[in-house]
Amino acid sequence: MLSAIFLGCFALFVLVYKAYGGWMERQLDAMDERLTPAHTRRDGVDYEPAHDGIVFGHHFSSIAGAGPIVGPIAAALVFGWGPALLWIVLGVTFIGGVQDYTAMMASLRNKGSSLAQIGRNAMGPLTYRLFLLFILLVLVYVIIVFLDMTAATFAPTTAAWGETETEPGRVGGVVATASLFYVLLAAVFGAWRRRGMSLRTGTLIMLPLVFGGLWLGQVFPLSPALVPAVGGMDKYFWSVVLMGYCLVASVLPVWALLQPRDYLSSFLLYACLLGGAAGLLLGSFGGTATVAWPVFIAQYTPAEGWIYPSLCVMIACGAVSGFHAVLASGTTSKQLDKESSAKRVGLGAMLVEALLAVLALATVMTLKETPTGAPPAIFAAGLERFFRPLGLGAGWVMAFAMLAVSTFVLTTLDTCTRLCRIILQELTGLESRTAGQRALATLIVLALPALVVFRQIPGPQGVVMPAWKAIWPAFGATNQLMGAMALLMVFGWLRGQGKRALFVFLPMLFMFATTLLALGQIIWRNFTQGGSTLVGGLSLVLFVLAWIVLGDVAVRTARRQCARGSP
Repeated sequence: MLSAIFLGCFALFVLVYKAYGGWMERQLDAMDERLTPAHTRRDGVDYEPAHDGIVFGHHFSSIAGAGPIVGPIAAALVFGWGPALLWIVLGVTFIGGVQDYTAMMASLRNKGSSLAQIGRNAMGPLTYRLFLLFILLVLVYVIIVFLDMTAATFAPTTAAWGETETEPGRVGGVVATASLFYVLLAAVFGAWRRRGMSLRTGTLIMLPLVFGGLWLGQVFPLSPALVPAVGGMDKYFWSVVLMGYCLVASVLPVWALLQPRDYLSSFLLYACLLGGAAGLLLGSFGGTATVAWPVFIAQYTPAEGWIYPSLCVMIACGAVSGFHAVLASGTTSKQLDKESSAKRVGLGAMLVEALLAVLALATVMTLKETPTGAPPAIFAAGLERFFRPLGLGAGWVMAFAMLAVSTFVLTTLDTCTRLCRIILQELTGLESRTAGQRALATLIVLALPALVVFRQIPGPQGVVMPAWKAIWPAFGATNQLMGAMALLMVFGWLRGQGKRALFVFLPMLFMFATTLLALGQIIWRNFTQGGSTLVGGLSLVLFVLAWIVLGDVAVRTARRQCARGSP
């Protein structure tokens, strides 16, 4: 049954790409004769044309993050795998894929402009700046969640990641060594490519070294004894290191680190997805991948609330994510070589991510009892369980899966930091011509995450938990609210072009209703049930900003319609 579900989803997503994707491409009049912003505004820093494979690797690696793993697993544990699977399939088909592709095309047609710039004509000057602030705060949420999660991946505790008591921290040490080696390889690959090495030659040389990093991590895992404690926790040391990495990655030109690192990391993601799928099919025949978890558990829980809208915002990136639209218009559109690439990169990457979400969901479907570890550990343990019939060495599959997860998260983290830097410069008018100017903007961006990740945050009922876990529900709601905003900007652009936009308008209405309701519940829980004032307050600010932007756009659109209808 499990293999039939997975293969059925794969076939459906291929059909969506071919049929619905082809229909949207015709509606948007995609033509390769038009030069993309990567060519017309090429500057060697942010605007730089690249091969479709490189851009797909950058986009897919960045959007994947931990969302398609953490979200589906968390939702299935609470509500059951049936509702989670249904939302992943429907969400990616009618909302997530539509948003990602149309936002990318809108940016391509507007000189690589951001979402706020695309919708600028539909809002007043003040609302335009408030919208930029809204996007910036949502992206700060993303940085906080993934910064804390990545640091935990490098320095996990025994209880959090399900390791043996005899080797606490080993998986984290393996992942840390492999990740550091991998970043070094990416920098070398970028320099070689800049000097004229072909993509084929560089890939053939680098790929064995990338996968060799896993072996290096197993042989020389970074010992916890070598990691100094900051504030009493080794995780905080990694938080400092990661913020330094984000600073460097945000300042460097895209060809130096972002493009080569994301391209190489995409192969780890493909290997994880293909290997996991193969293991799932083998496990179905070997008896280690049979459905045991309940298809439906509850429609309401005190901690999460009602299944709607909680399920939608918990799954987040596996079905739809506003971050994808920000990325599509923030970095990806500035690297596309031609317009037809937008369908392959935008819609294609979203559908592959949804398939990854289905794979993550499968690791829960095979559970016979409630797990104690965090979602990344459940995912890694599930993949290792799938491969058990092959007799692979204990710990290898889990270590590889954890390396893949850390790759997802690290890529999203540094890309998101670059996006924040670009948006802050747009909001404040800061220049970006020199490395010093870009570094200053990045340091300002990282200030708020630095204040949050070095502390434990109370969740609902006052239970103290890691920052990422306390923030996750608000992250999901605000992230998808950003998706509704992106659809609003795309809708305005399409109508301004005289094109039909019902396929964007209906998903936009659904996402506004879902996310505003979810965000309202999160604000209520945090202020009335002993939660975090910080999370509740930031969510309230975003809630208010969203209503201001939505109201201003609606009023101005209505006025224009009246003016057109007047004599």
